[in-house]
Amino acid sequence: AGVMYAQEMSVSGKITDGSTGDAIPGANIVEKGTSNGTVTDIDGNYKLSVQNGATLVVSFIGYATQEVAVGSRGVVDVSLAVDVTELSEVVVVGYGSQDKKEITSSVVALSEEEFNKGNINDATQLLQGKVPGLSVYNKGGDPNSNSTIRLRGISTVGANTEPLIVVDGVIGASLDNVDPNDIESVNVLKDGSAAAIYGSRGSSGVILVTTKRGSRTGGVSVTYNGYVAAASVLNNQPVMESGEYIAAGGNDLGAVTDWQDEVTRTAVSNVHNIAVSGGNESTTFRLSSNFRNVEGVLKESGFDQINTRASLNHRALDNRLTVDFNMSLTNRESNFSFNEALRYAVLYNPTAPIRFDNGEYFQAILFDNFNPVAIIDQNSNTGKRKNLNFNTQMSFAITDELSVTANYGQQYTNVLNGEYYSRASLFRGFNRGGLARRYTSDNKFTLFETYATYSKGFDRLNLDFSAGYSFQEDEFEDIFIELGNFPSDALGRNALETAGDRISGLAANVNISSSASPENRIIAFFGRVNMTFDNAIFFNASLRREGSTKLGVDNQWGVFPALGVGVDLQNYLQLGGVDVLKLRVGYGVTGSLPGPSGLAQDLYNYSFQGGGQVSLTRDANPDLKWEEKSEINLGIDFGLGGKLTGALDIYTRDINDFILERAVPTDLYPSGTRFENAGALQTKGAELSLNYNSISIGEVRWTPGVVLSTYKTTLEEFIIDEQTRAELGAPGQNGTFMIRTAVGEEIGQIWGPVFEGVESNGAPRFADLNGDGQVISDQGQALDPSGDFQELGNGIPDLELGWTNQVTFKNWDFNAFFRGAFGHSLVNTYRAFYEPIDPGAINSYNRISTDEAVDGLTSAQFSSLYVEKANFLKLDNVTLGYTFNTAKSSNIKSLRVYANVQNAFVITNYTGIDPEPILQDFGASDNGGFLDTSNPDVLSPGIDRRNNYFTARTFTFGVSLGL
Repeated sequence: AGVMYAQEMSVSGKITDGSTGDAIPGANIVEKGTSNGTVTDIDGNYKLSVQNGATLVVSFIGYATQEVAVGSRGVVDVSLAVDVTELSEVVVVGYGSQDKKEITSSVVALSEEEFNKGNINDATQLLQGKVPGLSVYNKGGDPNSNSTIRLRGISTVGANTEPLIVVDGVIGASLDNVDPNDIESVNVLKDGSAAAIYGSRGSSGVILVTTKRGSRTGGVSVTYNGYVAAASVLNNQPVMESGEYIAAGGNDLGAVTDWQDEVTRTAVSNVHNIAVSGGNESTTFRLSSNFRNVEGVLKESGFDQINTRASLNHRALDNRLTVDFNMSLTNRESNFSFNEALRYAVLYNPTAPIRFDNGEYFQAILFDNFNPVAIIDQNSNTGKRKNLNFNTQMSFAITDELSVTANYGQQYTNVLNGEYYSRASLFRGFNRGGLARRYTSDNKFTLFETYATYSKGFDRLNLDFSAGYSFQEDEFEDIFIELGNFPSDALGRNALETAGDRISGLAANVNISSSASPENRIIAFFGRVNMTFDNAIFFNASLRREGSTKLGVDNQWGVFPALGVGVDLQNYLQLGGVDVLKLRVGYGVTGSLPGPSGLAQDLYNYSFQGGGQVSLTRDANPDLKWEEKSEINLGIDFGLGGKLTGALDIYTRDINDFILERAVPTDLYPSGTRFENAGALQTKGAELSLNYNSISIGEVRWTPGVVLSTYKTTLEEFIIDEQTRAELGAPGQNGTFMIRTAVGEEIGQIWGPVFEGVESNGAPRFADLNGDGQVISDQGQALDPSGDFQELGNGIPDLELGWTNQVTFKNWDFNAFFRGAFGHSLVNTYRAFYEPIDPGAINSYNRISTDEAVDGLTSAQFSSLYVEKANFLKLDNVTLGYTFNTAKSSNIKSLRVYANVQNAFVITNYTGIDPEPILQDFGASDNGGFLDTSNPDVLSPGIDRRNNYFTARTFTFGVSLGL
């Protein structure tokens, strides 16, 4: 101990801003190669005991990290330079990485410090509002549903509407198997020139996820991150209370029941992450376990999940050989509950009791009207999902200029879901004598890729060339069974053999289906060249030739080129006050494959009729080819005065050859239908990001950042020149369609008559829009020139905003993140059905009560009255944290506690519960019917349906501990 003491020395000093001379409180000072460190006090001063010959590593957000040798000095002052070197950061791109300065495409890199905080259970929500052009919306926040993701709008009307996910180099990896706690950084490849290297799966953009790794500094570190979160409903649907309902003519059943309160709860979630990592110069490792017990605000909704992840990196042969191994396993047990309980809680009579006096659930026998508490209590809807993936990547440097990389990985997903509806449940179960549904599926994905990279410098020219091969294979199988008529509820779905439907002779009551995919393979050859001249002129080009078994035999191969050029203008112009000025131009082509297999082949159907019959139901198309997207992106990166940095991108993308099923002449194609390439979209947009590096207000430092994006999509070609879609549904509005699409016009048009007033009989009065002296509002003439219909709004926002505010004060950190969308409209379907007070129907359903209601209106008919502007600005995420000074502790390396609020407040005039855009429509589900979520309509945005989950406000308290 005496020897160790003799080798130590005390060093102190002050950390300041190199440009202003101001003190920097909260700067980190660490003895290099150790966990020994401290932070500066309010005046920027520090004191630390270090070993003789130590080197200090000094860092602070927004400043370039410095390493300073202590030598024999007892006082070491350090001036930090503002970090305006973003363009020289290393950024992960397809099959490798580049200096950001050399990138000619539109790429956004986010580190862990920039992610959204709080009760985040879906990895995509880490990015919500952080990337210009990336839209992430989880309407209502159902813990068992995934967010809707769009990058630069609609990229297809078929499958693959969401970006391709690449995790640690594995193409198509599932984010369901990546815990948010394990993600170190995310890079988003937004334009075609960046995504083209991924070919047929990159049409909707690419999100590259890099998970955390061990450190080479030596030793082992243990980290714990945990939090508890409490969520409650942010907004209920505005309905009449019992007294108001009775006064409006409603039937008084003698009780006072808040049905929305009865089916919701304060949801408490617990999340714990433990990670062990470490290593030395040759080998690093990291092991983590993540435990999530998550409750939703809807009773009985939520999940329990365990995720484990392991990574190992080893260098050998004088660091010429690098081996990476990654493995992750996730087991999730979900209770999906029933979103329909929320819907019927809005509609149900507020004077109805929950139960009759005999204990049985109260139930009025009415169309589309079920006791919401009974829905949850009498029925079950659960599932299990297991994800396993691994990959091994090996890189060998043959020479200093030439290296070879190979990557092999597999991913397995198994799903087992089950539903049971009680014999006593009027919701789905009663009329079937009990109803059981079981579904299971297995998916296996295999990836093998290898590529070589050659890098060489020639005086003022640097050359980097890569070429490789990719093999991908998908295998899928599933089975679904639905049976009813059970003798007892005791075993339910676990005793399908007892279902009376097996012997009833009613074939329609027995629903059995199964499928298995054919050989789904993608084989590709790719190459890329990057050239840098004079460290200021950059050229990037790539080419991928790819074949897929999903396409027609005559068109299985496609070619996807990309080209990009960039110029560091400041290198030549030397403008005063300008740190960075770079111009980028990129062009790229990507493709999109169909989701299902076999669309290019004949499809036959088997029927039991007539002793068994086989019929052709769809003709083959040997010419079926890729959907294809070509995109031009113009961008400029800038930095001003050592403080302000930003990027502006303007783009045009054209999507052609949608893969759509369409009617064809029966004299050529006997079935009358086949899949063909038809249709085109064009999207034009602009994106801007601005970041200001540290505004000093006394001892407080504020670092703001803003991202803005806007786009418009036009339907250039389609199989139908003009049509209405998105049916409103029952009760009473079947055949009423709310969305219009037309060739040559923008996507997202909400279409209908314009409300003008109330007739004497309580019916709505509509405007004579064409001035012909008569009002024609019949849905059958919605597209007729004589009809009085017009665009009532658009479901796609004109502008999306993310505004980050990072504030530091001593050891405190505060982050307030605002998010907004402007210019979009929503159809408030609750109002469209249940706001007019019909004396004949008031006994059936409760009524929506808003300031938009019109006195005297008794008839519900869709019109402009129910289309609302849904502009909003919300304090989406606010965090307050405190980092303890642990320099004097021999056991604790770091300790931080924090409190977080999600959905703190929303500023909006929308009368529904959530004004966020709805970018796709799942259609209507009426009278307890099952909702099909497998094929959403991306051409019908802006419909706020009655089956949405309720939005929550969440309070989180957490701790991060390093040992």
